[in-house]
Amino acid sequence: MTEIDKELVEILDVEKILNEISPVNTEVSREIVNNIDLSEVKDKIIFIADDSMVARNQVKKALTPLGVPIEMAKNGREALNRLTELAQETGDVTDKVGLLISDIEMPEMDGYTLTAEVKAVNELKNLNVVLHTSLSGVFNEAMVNKVGANDFIAKFHPDELATAAKKWLGIK
Repeated sequence: MTEIDKELVEILDVEKILNEISPVNTEVSREIVNNIDLSEVKDKIIFIADDSMVARNQVKKALTPLGVPIEMAKNGREALNRLTELAQETGDVTDKVGLLISDIEMPEMDGYTLTAEVKAVNELKNLNVVLHTSLSGVFNEAMVNKVGANDFIAKFHPDELATAAKKWLGIK
């Protein structure tokens, strides 16, 4: 709750409420996680950017069985800052990060802007980006292509997400 213009305003976390009432299945099928070869991934991480703590944790739970370390940020600005830090250590963020999975609607910097910024910076541009969102439609697919994202996945299908992560990480 907060006060705006001497009026009390209540803000609800709809994703959290829905997750408490009807939890999302975050389990990935065994076929997807069995016999994973992580030799191509080495010491790379999956980076998740989502403003919803519930959504970040759902993605993390779904991808943990892949065996790749995960780092998370709560908005696009925080993600871009951290990715830039990681890139400064080696000159190319892909030496440390194998994949960025980002929500589209976030405060401070949305997923479209984050993706466009990543693709515009030499040290970040080779990073594969998957936009993972509850938004759908032709407009969003056009924006995904315009900003240079590698993939677009609707929330929340753990098998689809894990399969895309394996594809863009180069996991066999």
